[in-house]
Amino acid sequence: MLLDEIDRLKSEIDKLRPFEGRGLDQLKAYYRIGLTYTSNALEGNSLTESETKVLLEDGLTVGGKPLRDIYEATGHAKAYDHMYTLLSNPTITAADVLALHRLFYHQIDSSQAGAYRQEPVIISGSQYPTVAPSKIKNAMSDFFDWLSRHESSLHPVTFAAEAHKRFVFIHPFIDGNGRVARLLMNLCLLRRGYTIAIIPPVLRASYIARLEEAHVDDGPFMKFIAERVLETQRDLLRLF
Repeated sequence: MLLDEIDRLKSEIDKLRPFEGRGLDQLKAYYRIGLTYTSNALEGNSLTESETKVLLEDGLTVGGKPLRDIYEATGHAKAYDHMYTLLSNPTITAADVLALHRLFYHQIDSSQAGAYRQEPVIISGSQYPTVAPSKIKNAMSDFFDWLSRHESSLHPVTFAAEAHKRFVFIHPFIDGNGRVARLLMNLCLLRRGYTIAIIPPVLRASYIARLEEAHVDDGPFMKFIAERVLETQRDLLRLF
């Protein structure tokens, strides 16, 4: 079973802990680039992984790239850094998620950054509607109640995948919902001592299909996310 194998590898990784000092900084920087690149690429950002690395590490922009693509990368990196400040908080709150979106979206549209949308949105390719603007506040309140009630009772990987799914189905922001959903999912994993889940752009079609299918049957989506956690664990063990 996938979760059993994930827990077995977690035990192997735990033997390498604590990650600290320069090693910890290098690990965070490694996934800062990887998660920023992949999460943005899933949404159509044109920056390559090497271009993302040069931008985030050296502050050098790549000629001929849309300014929005640059802002998405720098904004995501800021939100990623903020994610680590939330690991020891008692619960994940609305303020936490709004802050993640604000940091990601501020340079793109400061008027919408960190604010729930006031207009309807349609998810391209989906046959299912998102929550109406007038119902978002209550839907998100219910969502955070669900997070606080289930974080300690569900398996961490199941909890993280479920949080991702529920958040995307609400689609509370005008844009950036996927990016924030993946940051939230990884926040859930890190808070319980698990490695993050990275979804490479080559798996975009499968990822979108599993999310769409999750409206009816979320088993395949849960399996998909578990496989991504498992792959990151293997990657981490290769690094060490």
